[in-house]
Amino acid sequence: MSTRISRDDLARRIAADIAEGSYVNLGIGAPTMVANFLPDDLEIILHTENGLLGMGGAPYPGSIDPDLINAGKQPVTALAGAAYFHHADSFAMMRGGHLDVCVLGAFQVSQTGDLANWSTGAAGAIPAVGGAMDLAIGAKQVFVMTDLLTKTGESKLVAACTYPLTGVGCVTRVYTDHAVFDVDGGRFAVRETFGDNTLSSLAELTGLDLIDRTDAAASVAGD
Repeated sequence: MSTRISRDDLARRIAADIAEGSYVNLGIGAPTMVANFLPDDLEIILHTENGLLGMGGAPYPGSIDPDLINAGKQPVTALAGAAYFHHADSFAMMRGGHLDVCVLGAFQVSQTGDLANWSTGAAGAIPAVGGAMDLAIGAKQVFVMTDLLTKTGESKLVAACTYPLTGVGCVTRVYTDHAVFDVDGGRFAVRETFGDNTLSSLAELTGLDLIDRTDAAASVAGD
């Protein structure tokens, strides 16, 4: 059995945790995929920091509007009733606590919920903070979407971040290709595992003392 799920499956899993009526920002990169898996029968309003509220999923081939893009310059659609506004107004929404959820990528997340996602600090690295700092401290819930391991096999979940921080104690939940983790009192709690991952195998991969919350999560889902 595989130990990983695909990016599409991970985006679908995140979409399932976004409540109806939520105002949501999807960060640049993989998080934008979540838009394609939001249920059609629920009203979930997507915000993009370049000035659009009511963003839809990616357009079908041949129907791209070059003037309609998200913050990552990717073509998007606009739902009926969508609104356009100035960049400053968009950031006021982010900073003012008006977003229920944001979904961000990450280089590292610490077990106390610190987020590092804008620079590795390496010499010559191009910093790319964008609006991540504003989202990290402004959204009511911060979901992270990331691979559990780097390309060289190091865990992105760490005891303490070694990269420059985006936000302190801001992360609510981390969705990875191996498992879903909650930040819980200074430790990571495993909420759900994928494939043949187990608490012990995840502890070995991360090098962290993990809490088992899989039974509790299953009970909530069953209710």
